[in-house]
Amino acid sequence: MNPNLKWKFLFILGVILLCVYGLIGTPTSWKGLKSNLAKNIKLGLDLQGGTHMILQVQVQEAISQYTDQTVDRLKRTMTEDKNISFGSCDKLDDTHILVRNVAPDQAGAFGDLIKDQFTDWDFAPAPGEAAGYIVTLRPSAITLLRTNTMQQSVETIRRRVDQLGLTEPTIAEHGRGENEILIQLPGEGDPTRAKKVIQAGGQLELKLVVGEKQYSSEIEALAEKGGVLPAGTELVKNRREPRQSGQTGPSPDVWYLLDRVPAVTGRDLKNSQSSPSTKYPGYYDVNFTLSVDAGKRFANFTEKNVGRNLAIVLDHEVYSAPVINSRIGDSGVIEGQFNSEQAKDLALVLRSGSLPASIKYLEERTVGPSLGADSIRQGVQASLVSLIAVMIFMLFYYRVSGINAIVGLVLNLVVLMACLAYFGAVLTLPGIAGVILTIGMGVDSNVLVFERIREELRAGKAPGSAVDAGFDRAFLTIIDTHVTTVVSCVFLFMFGTGPVRGFAVTLVIGLISNLFTAIYVSRTIFGWHLGRMSRQAELSI
Repeated sequence: MNPNLKWKFLFILGVILLCVYGLIGTPTSWKGLKSNLAKNIKLGLDLQGGTHMILQVQVQEAISQYTDQTVDRLKRTMTEDKNISFGSCDKLDDTHILVRNVAPDQAGAFGDLIKDQFTDWDFAPAPGEAAGYIVTLRPSAITLLRTNTMQQSVETIRRRVDQLGLTEPTIAEHGRGENEILIQLPGEGDPTRAKKVIQAGGQLELKLVVGEKQYSSEIEALAEKGGVLPAGTELVKNRREPRQSGQTGPSPDVWYLLDRVPAVTGRDLKNSQSSPSTKYPGYYDVNFTLSVDAGKRFANFTEKNVGRNLAIVLDHEVYSAPVINSRIGDSGVIEGQFNSEQAKDLALVLRSGSLPASIKYLEERTVGPSLGADSIRQGVQASLVSLIAVMIFMLFYYRVSGINAIVGLVLNLVVLMACLAYFGAVLTLPGIAGVILTIGMGVDSNVLVFERIREELRAGKAPGSAVDAGFDRAFLTIIDTHVTTVVSCVFLFMFGTGPVRGFAVTLVIGLISNLFTAIYVSRTIFGWHLGRMSRQAELSI
């Protein structure tokens, strides 16, 4: 054998072995082979069943929260840092703040403050207010807030779902400007826990308790304060604890008067883990660690407020309000009498970060595994029928050379499936359509080459020269058709949803592997066959 051909065959053999290993590994039994194949080829929602949901992010809430934070920050900066006298600073709506009675001689300082430290906002004299100003959130800032809210929501939900251990979930923006997120959970037939974790707010805040008294109702607290809460405070109810042994009724409500501005929030968390409770045997706590900067701020805060109560607020409920006995560094504990799963889920939610806004379920449906099994069976049947039909045609029309094409087609499918396994790509029903289309593209490539070879033979060339000329002249045409198809697939992947992307990925991999099999492998087989032929023999094509 020609040494050059020998190395080509060794390379092809290496590729085949690598592909087979990627598909089935090293099984020791038939059962192990099927198990490895099922593990390596990941199936999408439409093939193995699962849950399909479409959520809508309430982005206006994030804008409103940003305005609330700006009001508190503006008040604090004018009072503590700039000593600007003003009457009141109130939120008018989600994007406007009204500042009344700014001292006339400090109007310039107020304007400089907005320009220097509140760059997302514009200001103008308020109509009918001699010394008042309307502070307005800029349209560019609103657009950026909307974009960031959607991106943060997608990433937060993805982190939460990934930590649940689900296989190849799909989480991506969906729709056209409707703030929607598509979630597909393959293999998840009971989405209750996933929905609970996805929708959990996870908004952790550590706030100082104002005063030492606790109230049994909101009415009692308001009555004691003359119907108006002190500036910068809010009433927050405690979390209803699980029923204790021997307890007949629900746990009583307790209301706390808290400082509105938190000492630290969930955004300052570095890590959180669940652990058995030392205070409540049989229950679990959630330990959290703050970032370096937040740890320093929290240490200074607790040092100044030793002896006072600090409320641990999660999703607008007080979980506990322990006394600050000493300076606290960068760690803390949430004691909520959780069971093991509740503590793990809460730690997961805190680790993944809080959602910037609430979400609304627009659509939810469950795809049964029986539908997936039917899809797989029908898809495999369609692929096999098309492959067999193509094989029969190639053998009938191109005779012995048809065997060359058949080897290339089979190897193309093996390489395609192995690449899906190695890349961790998900095979969907449209992906199976991509496999079938790959077979058609493979046939097209072989027909182009074989017809070129026939033309060269009719022109009187020797078989070896005809094969070389056929591959050389068909190569550019094959490359042209493959490149244009790949470009189309790129756009499908960029703008399509999960199943459409699955089709695009499968087809691109199939096209690339087809170049290897239809050009490199097929030409190597022709070279081996021509080497065994006598000079007078005709090429069977």
